[in-house]
Amino acid sequence: MSAERLEAFLARLYVDESARRRFLASPHNEAANAGLSEQDCTALANIDFVGLELAANSIARKHPALTPKVNFFKTTRWWRLGSWRVAKTKILPQSVEGA
Repeated sequence: MSAERLEAFLARLYVDESARRRFLASPHNEAANAGLSEQDCTALANIDFVGLELAANSIARKHPALTPKVNFFKTTRWWRLGSWRVAKTKILPQSVEGA
């Protein structure tokens, strides 16, 4: 039973970025919240965090269906509108007093 929970927890860490961020912030607590044994929690707290990120990035590249998609058109529309607003306000550096 514990092995199944551990595998499910690791799988979630690989594909869910928010779960991975919470885990990296507090590894032991997140593992305990997932219902893992004390031994599993201690082992997970000592894993290679860089390796975890590399594996997650590799999975995201190989299996894009597992990762959330960003709506490209909404992102570019936001960028265009934001750029237009900045250009319209004409933010210029303040002049030096007395000049």
